[in-house]
Amino acid sequence: MKVLKKQTNSKMCYICGMDNPFGLKAPFYEMEDGSLVSLFEYKPIHQSYPGRTHGGLITAMLDEIAGRVIWISEPTTWAVTIDINVKFRKLVPYDAKLKAVGKIIKNTRRTFVAYAAVYDMDKNLLAEAEVTYLKLPIEKITDDIHEEINVYYPDNVTEID
Repeated sequence: MKVLKKQTNSKMCYICGMDNPFGLKAPFYEMEDGSLVSLFEYKPIHQSYPGRTHGGLITAMLDEIAGRVIWISEPTTWAVTIDINVKFRKLVPYDAKLKAVGKIIKNTRRTFVAYAAVYDMDKNLLAEAEVTYLKLPIEKITDDIHEEINVYYPDNVTEID
């Protein structure tokens, strides 16, 4: 599927922060079908039990991709999570390439609901979530947002399977 646009990253976010030495440094791509996709990999420092990624870190990725998918249709909208319902379907490994996908389910003036999923590269569903967000002006979330995010890191990804 064709990539339409690569989204910006931040500096220190755990999921997308390019300067966070413990983070995922995950890129996010707006796709031609209206979804958002990230290709990423957990590392051994992200484990719970040996061989397994910590559930909280899986949830963090699901929350991140679900929250970012609104930027496809509303690039200046900011929001905070008000509800997240996660289902862990299979073991999520580290040191393995993974794919996260986000899609909008419902969008209103004040809130939006998104679906997010993490898959292995064989397209097996590993974890999924439905997440509800409250739209807020960025000034009500943080004062330092423009120093921290909206940093563009180019790459050559043009298609994702």
